[in-house]
Amino acid sequence: MASGLHDGFAQTAGDETHNGIMTLAAAPTIDARSPDRPVAAPLAPQRARGLARIEIRAVAGRSRIAGLHQAGSSRIRMPRAAADAPIEAVLLNTAGGMTGGDCFEVEVSVGAGASALLTSQAAERVYRRSAGAANVDSRLAVSGDGRLFWLPQETIVFNRSALTRTLTADVDRGATLLALEAVVLGRTAMGERLTDIVMTDAWRIRRDGRLVFADTTRLEGDAVSVMNGRATGSGAIAFATLVLVVPDAEAHVEPMRTALEAMPGETGVSGFDGILVTRMIAGSGQALRAMVIRAATTLRGSPMPRVWNL
Repeated sequence: MASGLHDGFAQTAGDETHNGIMTLAAAPTIDARSPDRPVAAPLAPQRARGLARIEIRAVAGRSRIAGLHQAGSSRIRMPRAAADAPIEAVLLNTAGGMTGGDCFEVEVSVGAGASALLTSQAAERVYRRSAGAANVDSRLAVSGDGRLFWLPQETIVFNRSALTRTLTADVDRGATLLALEAVVLGRTAMGERLTDIVMTDAWRIRRDGRLVFADTTRLEGDAVSVMNGRATGSGAIAFATLVLVVPDAEAHVEPMRTALEAMPGETGVSGFDGILVTRMIAGSGQALRAMVIRAATTLRGSPMPRVWNL
């Protein structure tokens, strides 16, 4: 190979070679008004990154924070709670929403004898993207007889947005996990119609290392047309899944059905082998929110976190 060539690419002034790998310098653009004056190449758009990690352990009979880490655009706030109440943590996204290429991670660990409630400061918004998808990865772990309530507020997806979201949980046989994810398709008050979105929402829950719940929802293209199907919502634009993993989950099925029977929208409740699954769909974000609050408070026997009412 001729000198100055690397893997078929001609080396130009400004190119650098490191450990046999060449980095090509960006070719300058030319200002049409002054051809002799180069113009710097446009910078790639910056993307938001966030990591929130919290560990809760029981100390002298009370739930305590054993570890806390926050980075990038993710923040964790800890409202005051009663001594006998779960530790409450509120997740914040200081980027003000998400768009294509953003990446957020949440890790929550609750030990034996401890209780924690995780929520979000407000509804999350996924704006239209120029490229790529917003990625959200939540990893939960509950040990021994620990209890974790994962109750973020709804996610609102805008037209031309893209979202890939995963929730994975590892739960011990005697532990309790109550997990919620809710989605609203567009700004309902503005009559927004979602004709171009890409969204994947995947759940994977393991108990004692064995996969016990796997669920993936995918919407691509014209979400309104998809949701107009009789089997996919009959025109609903908001939906939520609430999963309870606890040894006596089946005992909560009938109370949940009774609590939701007079609510707007449609619901489905089932229970098997220590898992209760509640599905909710509604014609508006407001109606879905009312259903979610009723369902979660029925299972917990306690009001929703205060940020839900702000």
